[in-house]
Amino acid sequence: MTTLVLVRHAKSDWGDPGLDDHDRPLNDRGLRDAPILAARCAATGLRLDALLSSTALRARTTAAFFGTALGLEPELDPELYGAPAATLLRTAVARGAGAVMVVAHDPGMTTLAERLSGGRIGHMPTCAVATFTWDTDDWEVATAVDPDSWSFDRP
Repeated sequence: MTTLVLVRHAKSDWGDPGLDDHDRPLNDRGLRDAPILAARCAATGLRLDALLSSTALRARTTAAFFGTALGLEPELDPELYGAPAATLLRTAVARGAGAVMVVAHDPGMTTLAERLSGGRIGHMPTCAVATFTWDTDDWEVATAVDPDSWSFDRP
């Protein structure tokens, strides 16, 4: 089985207009939502082989909550910061693991989730989790066909 889990970073803080976008932290809502969604993922019995995250502070912090809940250390990848859908998918596939979570940003997350869900996921709000599974162990096959199943959760 091949699994791809997409997580859009939790809600970030826009309180300091002088702060570089890459360095924006989570706001109170983000700090509340991330551990809740991470716990929901863990409660489903989700088992990951890799947890990849953008290097942006808001994504790293979100990934840390998921890593703690799922018992996995996030791997930071600078290419995931502001990445388009194709890069998000290519990075997950290149990891070569059977079950991969990617924590990153919009619009790439929404575009990829929309594509993989056949248009049924129209938007990935902050801290949303979309999980896609294929009944194959081959990423090349998986990425060439529609997922066999998918789920969507949001705060």
